[in-house]
Amino acid sequence: MEIAGLALLVLIIGCLFNAIFVVKQQTTAVVERFGKFVRTSSPGINIKIPFVERISGRLSMRIRQLDVPVETKTEDNVFVKVSISVQFFVLDKKEFEAFYKLDNTEQQITSYVFDVVRARVPKLTLDDLFVKKDDIADAVKEELTEIMGQFGYGIVKALVTDLDPDAKVKAAMNEINEAQRLRVAATEKGEAEKILIVKEAEAQATSNALRGKGIADERKAIIDGLKDSIDDFQKSITGTGPMEVMNLVLLTQYFDSLKSIAQSDNSSSIFVPHSPGALTDFSTQMRDALLQSGQVPGKQATQLKKNED
Repeated sequence: MEIAGLALLVLIIGCLFNAIFVVKQQTTAVVERFGKFVRTSSPGINIKIPFVERISGRLSMRIRQLDVPVETKTEDNVFVKVSISVQFFVLDKKEFEAFYKLDNTEQQITSYVFDVVRARVPKLTLDDLFVKKDDIADAVKEELTEIMGQFGYGIVKALVTDLDPDAKVKAAMNEINEAQRLRVAATEKGEAEKILIVKEAEAQATSNALRGKGIADERKAIIDGLKDSIDDFQKSITGTGPMEVMNLVLLTQYFDSLKSIAQSDNSSSIFVPHSPGALTDFSTQMRDALLQSGQVPGKQATQLKKNED
């Protein structure tokens, strides 16, 4: 009797251990009775019929992420690797479909992602693909939401996480971008140099105009001064003719020029004939130039000729 009682106690304890089970948070346990689905058990302590019911499996109710790399070709015949990240979860009240209808959920999602990406990407050029990658992600989500819903799964988001063309293609794109930037830089540099040249020319023109005006004013002042000096000289000294006055003025200007050349810091070596005969030749040349240009009136020209004779 004691042995039978001990065996019964062991059996009861074994049945209790077999009947009680714990389900973790964010997990659902699938319970079967003789191989047939009976119910799902929520998180916490649960009870099942010992030796009759069993836990067939457990479903995670958390959001899971599946990364799918897809290699395909664009419209301009560039091979590119597109990385798609799909976030999915088990729908509420759809535990039966999620557990029994699909043997490999991730493989099924991968197949649909491949189908959508390889149907959309070949219609886009490489540049358009970078711009419209969100359209690819939306198309993947829309397709998976419609298909996976009947299998008990919902899609939170589909993301295009990476676009990786061939290394040679990326190098070519970088060279094109570099060439475009260099062309823009060269254009801007040319425009800057053009502005500098124009401004320098304008400044030079203004400087020349001011210099010319200054020279003209200087010559006018010299002429006015010479005119006043000649008039004063003729009034103060009687019997003085135009020739004597002209010779005196030329002599004064001659020595002023020598003094100016000698005082200039930037002057070079200049050989000037310096003798009384040279001064006479210079005076004669100036008088002949005035006579030929017609700037000396008739009476004065006659007087100059007489004085020369």
